[in-house]
Amino acid sequence: MRAKKTSPTTGNAAVAFRMDSQLKSEADELFARLGMNLTTAINLFVRHAIHEQGIPFAISQNIPNRETQLAIAEGVRIMHDPKIKGCANIRDLVKALKK
Repeated sequence: MRAKKTSPTTGNAAVAFRMDSQLKSEADELFARLGMNLTTAINLFVRHAIHEQGIPFAISQNIPNRETQLAIAEGVRIMHDPKIKGCANIRDLVKALKK
């Protein structure tokens, strides 16, 4: 991202940065439905970040994606299914896999 010179008439600084074109299209559509453009939305974000003195939403890696959520649910289902035999240790698992 780079900042350009501040306009002497408006006091606004032009800021240029790169964004994936699909992401920009989706953002333009969303913000248009909300009655604003991308520039206004970015200004809102920055003002809110300054007000909060941080990112104004949680940034977390603790939320698994959909595929992982489905795998976890399947594991829990298997774990509680009395028809499925489990293994007490790695030796039993290896033996079961060789059958």
